[in-house]
Amino acid sequence: MVKVSVDKKKCIGCGSCVALCDNFELIEGKARVKNPNPKTVGCNKKAKDSCPTNAIKIK
Repeated sequence: MVKVSVDKKKCIGCGSCVALCDNFELIEGKARVKNPNPKTVGCNKKAKDSCPTNAIKIK
């Protein structure tokens, strides 16, 4: 199983994850994962790789 999370302390709200993956949204200037347990990694990997502060974690 995949687990996707965002470290709110590291997130700067740049929106790159939102632009690359529909599993992310910006709420009050911070990224939030819509579905923290997707069936596959999918676009979440692109979002993680694009994050300038490494705030996105995938396990």
